[in-house]
Amino acid sequence: MALKITSECINCDVCEPVCPNSAISLGDEIYEIDPGKCTECVGHHDEPQCQIVCPVQCIPLDPAHVETRDELEAKAERLKREAADSSAG
Repeated sequence: MALKITSECINCDVCEPVCPNSAISLGDEIYEIDPGKCTECVGHHDEPQCQIVCPVQCIPLDPAHVETRDELEAKAERLKREAADSSAG
């Protein structure tokens, strides 16, 4: 299941740099998470790093993007391959 950032976001800028998949970016008003890139840090960390650093705890699971652990692991591997391919040229 991907994560999402709610309207309680204070734009403190701490979540974006800790995302290993570059899934977080500044939207029109608040930060947003791309569910196609969010793996809840599976494949990188034991816990979602954005949730750990968020001072207002505005990053819950997104019920609109339900994924199993296996699906998150597969997505993480795919994203790692794509990153390696794009850096290789």
